[in-house]
Amino acid sequence: MLLSSLLVLYALGGVARNVAECMSKLGTKPYMISAVGLDMAGNLLLEQWKSAELSTEGIQRHQDIETAVVCNIFDGKGELAAAVASVDAIEKFLTPEWVWKFSWKIRSSPVLMVDANLSSPTLEAACQLAAESKTPVWFEPVSVAKSKRIASVAKYVSFASPNEDELIAMANALSSADVFSPIKREDIHIKLSVRSLFQMLRPAIQVLLEKGIKVIVVTLGSDGVFLCSSEKHEFDSLNFRDVKSHSFSRQLYEIVNSSCHRNGILNVTRSKGSFYALHFPALSASVVRLTGAGDCLVGGTIASLCAGLDVMQSVAVGIASAKAAVEADSNVPAKHCLTNIADDARLAYFGARPVFCPSTL
Repeated sequence: MLLSSLLVLYALGGVARNVAECMSKLGTKPYMISAVGLDMAGNLLLEQWKSAELSTEGIQRHQDIETAVVCNIFDGKGELAAAVASVDAIEKFLTPEWVWKFSWKIRSSPVLMVDANLSSPTLEAACQLAAESKTPVWFEPVSVAKSKRIASVAKYVSFASPNEDELIAMANALSSADVFSPIKREDIHIKLSVRSLFQMLRPAIQVLLEKGIKVIVVTLGSDGVFLCSSEKHEFDSLNFRDVKSHSFSRQLYEIVNSSCHRNGILNVTRSKGSFYALHFPALSASVVRLTGAGDCLVGGTIASLCAGLDVMQSVAVGIASAKAAVEADSNVPAKHCLTNIADDARLAYFGARPVFCPSTL
């Protein structure tokens, strides 16, 4: 006899939406350009957005749109076992024409985040608008299949945040050939060291940097994060525009900057002809479920950059935000405690080590 239980939960989601919600809870005011339907899912999304006092002007809505939904199935450890997605509305209704309506907002923003759920024409339109005003672009790959859309916009991208499989797919798309193979961890019977993992991913990272992407944040799950750039100064700042700082955002800057003081991390070096790379450790957590962690890492990092923190400090906050996400039963925690975020960010920040230094790994 088999006994089992099934629990069905509705949760607000979507990569860009998760990122934006995380940002809002860290003190920024993200402006969302999207599309939802006149249905239950659309109502739930808009109600939450309005309750956070965020603008809905950029969110297209009418009866022909079916709100994008994803059905996730989790195993007993909170790991994603399977998923079925219906996101056609994003490609169909988020057209270049819709994006152009908000060109003024893109041109005046400190950063534009685009995710690969957008069609290639819409990605290009948004990135071109950003390029005209020198607005940095953050590219979030979403999935292995969709990450290949980087090919048409790489020249505009300042940041990219792939996991290791998405990184390989992006490098192949930019190489116009299947040069790189995914790392099949299930075939490796011993845990890879950070150095070994980096050496396996290094050629793919190099491709993305050579195509003009300034900073690459490679998410590695329980192995942490690689932060890579061809130029050391990119770790300090990308010259984000000054934005109106809300009180909570100022608190984020002050508390993190005091605990993760600038240049207190280490002397980052690189080998001849290569690039700069840091490894940030993952933080131990009481895992409830893992969806939303990557989105909150991106959201925490972008919110911190907008608050005035440097790239290394911001990635540390992103890692702290990811930890908070895996310990919650929703994609984004209901609220953030700045003290806890800052304490966890400090652990990640001072746990970071240069990948090229033999004595540190």
